[in-house]
Amino acid sequence: MKVVGVDLFTADVPLSRPYAIANAATDAVSMVRVALTTDRGITGLGAATPEPRVTDETFTMCVDALRSVADGLRGRSFEAPSDLATWLRAAMPDAPGARAAIDMALFDAWGKLHGRPVVDLLGRVHDAMPTSITIGVRDMPETLAEAREYLGRGFRVLKVKVGENVDLDVERLVRLRELVGAHVPILADGNVGYTPSDLATLLARTRSIDVRLIEQPLPPDAIDAQRSLAAPDVVRLVADESLHDPADAERQCRSPRAFGVFNIKLMKCGGITDALEIARTAHAGGIDLMWGCMDESVVGIAAALHAAFASRATHWLDLDGSFDLARDFATGGFALADGMLRTLDRPGLGVDPLDD
Repeated sequence: MKVVGVDLFTADVPLSRPYAIANAATDAVSMVRVALTTDRGITGLGAATPEPRVTDETFTMCVDALRSVADGLRGRSFEAPSDLATWLRAAMPDAPGARAAIDMALFDAWGKLHGRPVVDLLGRVHDAMPTSITIGVRDMPETLAEAREYLGRGFRVLKVKVGENVDLDVERLVRLRELVGAHVPILADGNVGYTPSDLATLLARTRSIDVRLIEQPLPPDAIDAQRSLAAPDVVRLVADESLHDPADAERQCRSPRAFGVFNIKLMKCGGITDALEIARTAHAGGIDLMWGCMDESVVGIAAALHAAFASRATHWLDLDGSFDLARDFATGGFALADGMLRTLDRPGLGVDPLDD
């Protein structure tokens, strides 16, 4: 199959529910959609919402990178999406979001060529899993009100953004546990907002309320402090900003470990191809996987879901990034019911384009 056309579509999209994380706030996102047309008359879709605070890739850099490789893509043949992975890494080394968009589009076209969902071609091991849904940094009444809303909508895993004030964070988590009861998993995401002392406080004061996971509490250059923690604490720490690519996964698997869970995001690693390499490393090392996302189109969410369901190491989904978009440039991708995500029984990623 040969690429014969490359088309880009960009959109600035407000969020219907703006939110805050440690030291930052978001009320809108810029997204780009890639459509790769092949000589078989098949069009594959991919999308990107780069996050410069995590990868240093701005939206302008992402779109410029996609435009710069468009001519080089036309005329390239592939039997499987991974056939072009080495070329993409060399062509766009500093634009993982751009690489991810093209990689997704290649997988979508590959699935459509074979008339099967991507996950079934990769080797499905999961059919459905619950996704967490995120509560931003908010005051106590807003936190509890949002939790009630999400439970009422059927979600059964809550993730809470923390990292600004450990005492207030502990109070929010304690009150949240009182509200939701013992059966609802609660996850916390520090977004590199803590010091080692803050983390020690959070761990000590939340053991009794079963905060299941704590995502990237410390900046990447401070994670050595986590390696000396007790094993029961390390296993619930999640690498996010410290895990970008397969090389990072190899490093984070070495002992003594700083994390017990890896959060894979396609916008960080460059797409499904490299995500699956990280997943294989995690599985071999006994590391559980969470599959996360940025605020992004259903295209990216679908791509992550197909990859997640093809890995035995997958234990958590945090694929809520499309829920609060005021609009999208695609539809389909997955089914959501009672907080559970399923892929669609459609070829490729199961997505269709929508234009304004």
